[in-house]
Amino acid sequence: MRIRPVLPDELVVLQEIERAAGAVFREIGMAEIADDEPFPVDVLEGYRRAGRAWVGCDEGDRPVGYLVAGPVDGRLHVEQVSVHPRAARRGVGRALLAYAGERAREEGLSGLTLTTFTHVPWNAPYYERLGFRVVPEDRLTPGLRAIRAREAELGLDRWPRVCMRRS
Repeated sequence: MRIRPVLPDELVVLQEIERAAGAVFREIGMAEIADDEPFPVDVLEGYRRAGRAWVGCDEGDRPVGYLVAGPVDGRLHVEQVSVHPRAARRGVGRALLAYAGERAREEGLSGLTLTTFTHVPWNAPYYERLGFRVVPEDRLTPGLRAIRAREAELGLDRWPRVCMRRS
């Protein structure tokens, strides 16, 4: 699995990956999540320019998964990680998260954070298997509180969500 920075002409591919990955939410009664639009190209370009957008590629160097992140309260916060269903269960997400963890260490950040749905098998239970732990609400940093507030405004709290952290 090759992990590398996103190229400028791949931003639309990231959107396609996210749409395909999101479609499986429909199967578990979360159609609103399945129908949610991916980040706009200009937002993805901001992550790319900042050096915080990476892809996992297949043997032909075509992106099959991606991760975008940014610093939040001394950690690298994973804003989005998506893997195309045709590449699922092949370690793409795990490799992207490991790569993000390495980048965080190199930058002197103390680990990774993310927010996720608690009851979706490929969300919180998956991240727990990768060493992430739930951050109790009363231990959220100011940046994570702001992220959770924004998610609540967007209606994501309709389903149980948590913040998770991995050192």
